[in-house]
Amino acid sequence: MTQGPGGAAPRLFSRNLKLRVLSSIVMIAAFVVVAYIGGLLFAAVVAAGSALVLVEWIRMTDMPGSAYFKRAMPVAGGLCVLAASSGIDAAAFALLAIGGFTAAMAFAERHYAWLLAGLLYAAVPGILIVLLRGDDGAGFVAILFLFCIVWATDSGAYFAGRLIGGPKLWPRVSPSKTWSGAAGGVVSAALVGIGVLAVAGVGVTLAAALVAVLLSVASQLGDLAESAVKRRFAVKDSGDLIPGHGGIMDRVDGLLFAAVLAAAIGYAHSGGLDVAAGLVRW
Repeated sequence: MTQGPGGAAPRLFSRNLKLRVLSSIVMIAAFVVVAYIGGLLFAAVVAAGSALVLVEWIRMTDMPGSAYFKRAMPVAGGLCVLAASSGIDAAAFALLAIGGFTAAMAFAERHYAWLLAGLLYAAVPGILIVLLRGDDGAGFVAILFLFCIVWATDSGAYFAGRLIGGPKLWPRVSPSKTWSGAAGGVVSAALVGIGVLAVAGVGVTLAAALVAVLLSVASQLGDLAESAVKRRFAVKDSGDLIPGHGGIMDRVDGLLFAAVLAAAIGYAHSGGLDVAAGLVRW
């Protein structure tokens, strides 16, 4: 076990942790209800989240350029995600149109490349999450599977890292993360992912457990990627929207990477016929 100041054991249940847990419970409960309802409501919530991520990205990167354009871009990104409720063609058309225009601006003025990166970072995972949910029961199970794995990874990594400690995972990017925490996150994600499938009545297989592990790794890579961007711009938190957590981007950084991999796995396994079923039914 790692030691705190003066050789004392680290405090696992600090005041800040209690606030984080309370905020998480409220957010998780609300999200599960929205995910169960699905449809346009779910797409609208995901679109709003993607827009907020882009707002924080723009504020964090603090690039020069048109203030009007920077205010309009999160709305445009959110609309791309909302368009996914009408299918992948509508979402792809919207993203290509807005992304193409932003890419042209980046070609003319290089600092707009960060804006293009932010658009892709926020909107692509949002679109894939909406498409993954779809309008059937498999979609709801797939969303719970994905989100619970990300939540379990975050919690498992925190507690394992605090209890076990040991060598740092990537100290130059994220000084607090350890290899023990990474392993704890993977184990927690595998157990929780299998549990979600078992409760949902979906067959639990070794392949499904492996998918959970891969999504956990992707989630942790997403966390490290956001840490690298924050370090690049000397920012501690992406925002202060969520009590005890920071910004919305601080909470969904792992989800953004995991969502892309989840959609890729579901598409490859189902041959593009049913992405949600391809993700959870093995």
